[in-house]
Order: sequence, then structure tokens, then C-alpha cells
Amino acid sequence: MYRTHNCGEIRKSDIGKQVVLSGWVQKLRDKGFMIWVDLRDRYGISQLIFDEQRTSKDLLNQAKSLGREFVIQVSGEVIERASKNQNIATGDVEILVKDLEILNSSTTPPFTIENNTDGGEELRMKYRYLDIRREPIKNNLILRHQITQQVRKYLSNNSFIEVETPCLIKSTPEGARDFIVPSRINEGEFYALPQSPQTFKQLLMVAGLDKYFQIVKCFRDEDLRADRQPEFTQIDCEMAFVEQDDILKTFEGLIVDIFKKIKNIDIDPFPKMTYDQAIEKYGTDKPDIRFGMEFVDLNDVSQHKDFNVFNSAELVIGISVTGGNSMTRKEIDKYIEWLKTPQIGAMGMVYIRCNDDGVYKSSVDKFYDQSDLKNIADKTNSIKGDIIMILSGDKDVVRAQLSALRLEIAKNLGLRNSEEYAPLWVVDFPLLSWNEDENKFHAMHHPFTSPKPDQIGLLKKDPGSVKANAYDLVINGNEIGGGSIRIHDKNIQQEMFNCLGFTKDEAEEQFGFLMNAFKYGAPPHGGIAFGLDRLVAILGGSETIRDFIAFPKNNSGRDVMIDSPSKISKEQLKELKLKQNL
Repeated sequence: MYRTHNCGEIRKSDIGKQVVLSGWVQKLRDKGFMIWVDLRDRYGISQLIFDEQRTSKDLLNQAKSLGREFVIQVSGEVIERASKNQNIATGDVEILVKDLEILNSSTTPPFTIENNTDGGEELRMKYRYLDIRREPIKNNLILRHQITQQVRKYLSNNSFIEVETPCLIKSTPEGARDFIVPSRINEGEFYALPQSPQTFKQLLMVAGLDKYFQIVKCFRDEDLRADRQPEFTQIDCEMAFVEQDDILKTFEGLIVDIFKKIKNIDIDPFPKMTYDQAIEKYGTDKPDIRFGMEFVDLNDVSQHKDFNVFNSAELVIGISVTGGNSMTRKEIDKYIEWLKTPQIGAMGMVYIRCNDDGVYKSSVDKFYDQSDLKNIADKTNSIKGDIIMILSGDKDVVRAQLSALRLEIAKNLGLRNSEEYAPLWVVDFPLLSWNEDENKFHAMHHPFTSPKPDQIGLLKKDPGSVKANAYDLVINGNEIGGGSIRIHDKNIQQEMFNCLGFTKDEAEEQFGFLMNAFKYGAPPHGGIAFGLDRLVAILGGSETIRDFIAFPKNNSGRDVMIDSPSKISKEQLKELKLKQNL
């Protein structure tokens, strides 16, 4: 028997018991006549004690030979600690060791395996198996497990069936780039790894399963960032005989259940906002509504003077920062320089201080008098002590720039509290987006998204104006999930393909299997997919997903631990009929 107890469960009530523990040496303190060892396993830490009065000389010398991360087994008596540690659950007791066995030695780790480590991210990813021993990463993975189990429990209790769908599928032209897998048996042909199980879950609705879910790996060959990985995990769901409100109700219930069971937090009913409202008020389709600073259109109160920067702009837009007049000139200049960085791309910023004496002071006093500035302050609902920040330019560009500024200010003012949660449904997205380079429409979500029921007739007349029967769940400015009511009528699906520029033959080649299935009685259906990695990170108080994935990739899409991707042998290339220089 390697252990009778784990290292996190021994308490004061166990004093006098003989126990056997196994784990890793977290830390060793050698006073010569007495040695303390912190022994760690997944469950916690127990302190071991060796001393020359109660420990044999051989055992004391054996303890002195231990090093960090040695794997050991000890047996001994639980005794009360003289100096208690209230920071750990086992802090009232320690183990007076009677026997020690070194199960495996360890070389010195490349970084300190403690909560506050000295290891940089790339180094920790290279030795991820050591990083997972640290409390924060271990707890993140336990949190992920708890959430996935709660998802399965909730959906199963609501009559959903978990079904696995294929990982080797057909490449499609819509969406991000596919990861391609060559077929050895079918020379010159390729599989693709799924970006989502979209068509398969629709086929399961045609098959009559009614409610499907899957916690599934998906793959997209796209540029990476903190909240994106080449392989990611979705909570993928589909329902038959439903309308949009049925889906929102069901999956709002899922999120409420997760927050209650995992975080013991009660969340109010989720507000709804249209895509157009989100863009107009926040400059983004995933607004963070934990704080204000809504956008205000200032064209009518700013484009009547000789300030050509505003007069020549398609849109003049501003936000009011409550209490922001306390900012120093240096702090304001820092925001202006930040806006000018290539990532944001603004030319500058105009600001108006609302002073306590009722006087307005701006960076454009040369062009605007007190009456003009008051009109702007009134329109933005600004009062004494506030500051108004204004940008101008092409409407789509300037809204994105002001959205970035709004988030930067909120972060610096401490308004983005990771323990506060503000879910939001964003609905009524555009069905299509126009691609100038390719001179054709692309699907905003995917080609199987249904138009709003009252706009189906516009597909032929004015496709660019059609709204999608689609919805996203946003939490704290992060898109957590998205879905839609699907097209279940083969004629409407064919019209959608026409809008996207598919010829009849191309549509048949890419999606003939789905169109054929629709001939056999496809029910009205719809669904949603949640990004599990993002959802877990949000509940873990972070917007970076890497620390919530056991073995993540870096910003270059590499797994630095196993050195992947890597070259394959000439023999493998030959078998696959591929050239060496691919």
C-alpha cells in the first residue's frame, strides 16, 4: 500500500494515528538536528518532521539526502504541530516519520514549483507536466473537470443525448482554414479536421434524435492570440422543433446552473441586445456591460465650427468617463499615444474636462466656446468631475478604436472586475457580409444559418440587408457561445448557396449529402456551441485560456514540450505520395 491517506486530508482529529503518505518533496528545511519536509500530492501538503531525539541516525541522514521533487513514501505518527500554519488545511498537524522510502529521485526542476513561480510562460509550457504540479494550474484543470461534469449532468437531465461525430471529414471553403490530413489509401485526396460538427449535428436532427450534445475537439488553422488555440473544445448542441427563444431559454438555464453549482453565484436573467445596438453603443458585437461609457454620436453638436478634423469625419463619437477629470495631463497624453499605436491606428483624441467650477476645458478651445462644450457635455450626460473623450473618422474604424479605448480605460480604472459577471445575448446579426477583395458575400456565421422568418423573401432582392436568426452569448466582453436557427428547407438552403456564389454543381459537391438529407423530412432545428476553454477561463477569473488547457500550444501554434509540429520521414512522405518540400 503506497498510502492510507492523501496529503491534504489529515486533520487534528487524526492525532495519534499511524499513516502512510506518498508524494513529491515540495520543500525541505534542514536545521541539522531537525528536518522538516513539505510533502505534496494533488490533494494538498502535509508537513513531515525528522529529529535526532525521535528519529534514528540513518533515517535522519536519509532525509538529508532528499531534494525538491523527489517522489517518496513515508509512514509515521500524526502529531500536533508546535508552530501551526493556518494557510493550509493540514496546518495543525505533522507526521513524525518512522520510515522513509525514496520511490524516485529528481533532478533540479528548471523553475520553482510553487504558486508564485520564477518560470516564464514558454519555459513552463516546455515542462508542462511540472507546471501542472503547481496549485494554480492544477486547480484550473479541476475547475474544467467540474464544469464539464456539470454540463453533462444538466444536458442529460434535459433529455440531451451525447453523440460522437467524426474527426476525419470533408474540407469546406467556408470559415477559417482547415487542417488537412492526406489519405494514404485514397491517393491524392485529403481529409480535413472539423472546425465544428455543424453538418453532422444537423443530420442528427434529420435522424430524429431531437436533442444532441457533444464536448468536442475542433480545429482551425488561423492566427493565434491569448484566447485562441489551433485546437479547442466546444460544448456543441442542437435541438429539433425549436424557435430562437426555446434555445435561449434552455442554454441560459445551462449557464445559470453552472454559475450556481460551480461558483455559488446567482445570475439575473440575461438582457438582450441587437447586433446593431451593440455596434452603435459599444463599437463591438461582444460588449462588456459591467460598466457604462456608452458611445454618443456627436456629429450634430460638433460639425458646425471650423475644426476640419470633425467636419470631414463620417462620425464624431465620444464617451464620458465618470470622475475622469482627476486624470493628469500625463495620463491623458498616455492614452493619446496608446491610441496612435499601430494596433489601434487612431490619429489622436480630443478631450473635454468638466471642471468642478462649471467651466469646461478642452484640447480644442481654439475652435469651441463654452456653449459648444456644454452642448457636448449635455449630450453625453457628463457632469462636474467627468472627462469626455472624443474620436472621429470613418464610422466602422472609429467605433472599433473607441471600443478599444473604452476597455483600456475600464481596465486601468479597475472596472473589469473578474469576480463580477455580466452575461448578454446579442441577437439579429447580419446574415451576410460583403467581401470587397473577393467581390462576393460571405456567411457571417455559416451557410446553414436561417434568415429571420420575415426576411426570407429578401434573399433574392436585397441579401445584404437580411438579418440572421442567430445569437451570441457574451460574458464580460468575451464571446462565450454562438448559434442560430438553421435552414431546414432545401429550397431556402439552395438560395443561400446562390447568395454565397456557389454554383449548383459546387453546392452539390460540397454539401450534397446535407441537401439530400433534407429531402427526407428535416425538422425545424437550431443549436449553439459554447467555447469551453473561454467559459472555464472566465469562471476562473482570467481571459487567457492557456492556463485552463492541460497541454496548450504557444503563439506560433507549437507544442514546445513535444516539439510539434515536426517533419516526418521520407518513408512516410512516400507512403502518402507527398513531395519532400511540401
